[in-house]
Amino acid sequence: MTATEAPGFHAPAYGERSLGDLVPAVATALGLTVPDAPTRLPLPDAPAYVVFLVDGLGARLLERYAHAAPFLAGLLAESAPGTAGVPSTTATSLTSLGTGLVPGAHGLVGFTSRVPGTDRLLNALLWDKDVDPLEWQPHDTAFSRLRALGASVTVVNKREFRSSGLTVAAHRGAEYVGADRVGERLAAVVAASRENCSLTYLYDGDLDWTGHRYGVASSPWLQQLSMVDAEAEQLRETLPPHVRLVVVADHGMIDSPSIARVDVDETPGLRDGVALLGGEARFRHLYCHRGAVPDVVATWQSVLGDRALVLSRDDAIGRGWFGPVLPAVLPRLGDVLVACHGDTAILSTVDFPYEATLVGLHGSLTPDEMLIPVLVS
Repeated sequence: MTATEAPGFHAPAYGERSLGDLVPAVATALGLTVPDAPTRLPLPDAPAYVVFLVDGLGARLLERYAHAAPFLAGLLAESAPGTAGVPSTTATSLTSLGTGLVPGAHGLVGFTSRVPGTDRLLNALLWDKDVDPLEWQPHDTAFSRLRALGASVTVVNKREFRSSGLTVAAHRGAEYVGADRVGERLAAVVAASRENCSLTYLYDGDLDWTGHRYGVASSPWLQQLSMVDAEAEQLRETLPPHVRLVVVADHGMIDSPSIARVDVDETPGLRDGVALLGGEARFRHLYCHRGAVPDVVATWQSVLGDRALVLSRDDAIGRGWFGPVLPAVLPRLGDVLVACHGDTAILSTVDFPYEATLVGLHGSLTPDEMLIPVLVS
């Protein structure tokens, strides 16, 4: 299924080369029979796979700054990029990978999204004690389906994430190994990958944090990219030759300078008709008062012009942004969706003051955010 592209945007390749297609492709490579395995994400047969997800490592960024990551960049020529889903943000992407589902099915449709029937937002990274992750995302994960087929599935991540709402929603069904330091993580991955017919998933979030704080191509970001490259190379050298390593990302990133930022709280008209502001700076969910959607769309289009694409929820769904949307997920999506072009960011210093301190941002559908590496070694 192919989503409709808008100028300047890159559509998610659901069912072909999206992040949600990776685990089914690994299952096929392990010799397991899975329905609807993607045909455009072929992986070489192997008895064991390691998937190393580097948060924030967009394919365009790796191409642009290849000098800082020679090992990973050397794998680029041998593979085509994949895509994140929409929005191109961590919670959505990690859930797509872990469940094998499109956002419209798994229901984690952004960094923040409305809890239906309330005036509250669920922050999908921090979660909410009043929201049961098993109810929010009730479907079997791809990890659990893989285990049901007889594979060994292990998640290696920081100890603090073991019981988080996002982990339960996205990655339940796998054995969880808590490991906080790079050496500890690599040792855990090597141990888990000794199992035949196994998938071991490793996550590293430091590059994303550095990009948010300092911006991509900053000295700290380039140093962190070099460290990630060294980690991936050491992992490849430590793993047995028969174990395949796949390095992917959940999204890319764009720096947004102050001149490109629009503050909803300082721009007349942008709050009119909006009951709740959600999403994040590059991809906003606008939850509107009854009957206000046409006026909100018109106002935001008038104010933002070519800096963002402003669509009603029905229009965004019609473009295939979220894949098929289940009824339970529908009210979590904004009545109006705002996807930023270029380096624009839509801030609210009242509702999301922390975002104003960030340099690098993501969430929209530009190639820099949507295209992700799928590097096989």
